[in-house]
Amino acid sequence: MYVPKHFQFEDYTEQVEFMKEYSFATIVSIKNNIPIATQLPFQINEHADKLFLSSHFAVANEQASGIADSASLVIFSEPHAYISPMHYDKEESVPTWDYIAVHAYGTARIIDNEDEKKVMLEQMIKTYDSAYLNQWQGLSDRFKKGMTRGIVAFELEVTDLQGQKKISQNKAPAERERIATHLEKGGNSVEKSIAKSIRNLQS
Repeated sequence: MYVPKHFQFEDYTEQVEFMKEYSFATIVSIKNNIPIATQLPFQINEHADKLFLSSHFAVANEQASGIADSASLVIFSEPHAYISPMHYDKEESVPTWDYIAVHAYGTARIIDNEDEKKVMLEQMIKTYDSAYLNQWQGLSDRFKKGMTRGIVAFELEVTDLQGQKKISQNKAPAERERIATHLEKGGNSVEKSIAKSIRNLQS
């Protein structure tokens, strides 16, 4: 990831919290020398000072067949906003985009064990829809087995974590104030999230 000095995002704990908040991410891997990508919900777990990402593909997804053969990139991103030069003091300014993103690299391990796959699915349910857990636990073993056979579950140990937080750090306080105020006035919750990050920067 190209990260200009002004926009370095290196706080590990903050990066992990960002990944958990925006956990529907894109996993990119290489198959037959061609990049291939899928959008997936991820579980983010820390064990013994190591960071692990887990998720699953549909069996029919061609990306699943080569996921353990080489390193993958998982891209976590969401809050972003167009920044107009109208907010800057200098007339000779250009438009830009503020955003936050974290890139996680690592090689995946396929989870073949049925019990381990069930545990992973239940962890996913607890994270994304805990109210469904009781219903899931009451379903027949036949149904659950069919579900687990229809997925390719995997766990990826993160070997490199890179981030960028571009939230107008290189602008004057008055310019950041105008940008944040403008973003807060709209009805876009994603832009409001960027405005909040800019305000946190000022505090």
